[in-house]
Amino acid sequence: MPAPLGKTPTKKMPKIEVFGVRDSQPTRAAVRFFRERRIVVRFADLRATDPVEIRRLRDRLGAAAYLDAAGPTAGGGPIDVNRLRLPLVRHGDDVTAGLDETTWTAWLARRDR
Repeated sequence: MPAPLGKTPTKKMPKIEVFGVRDSQPTRAAVRFFRERRIVVRFADLRATDPVEIRRLRDRLGAAAYLDAAGPTAGGGPIDVNRLRLPLVRHGDDVTAGLDETTWTAWLARRDR
């Protein structure tokens, strides 16, 4: 079992941001993925995130990758968290939607070079 993580990322550590909701299993899995690899993760609850930030993520991904086609269609408000593919994970200019461990592993491999 790895030692507990500090709260401060080091210069060598990649800046990873996970956008999601705490009660989402895929969001918890994404946070766990990085923490198991001793990466400090910044978690942002989508319900409290600025809509402009969410639009930036959407623009980077495209609507097809951003929305969950199998998710519930009912909702309210301009940004319906229930219809998004969670989690949204950002590393620099790269963004993924949903569980994408292959891409995340590639991000970490680039860091090790």
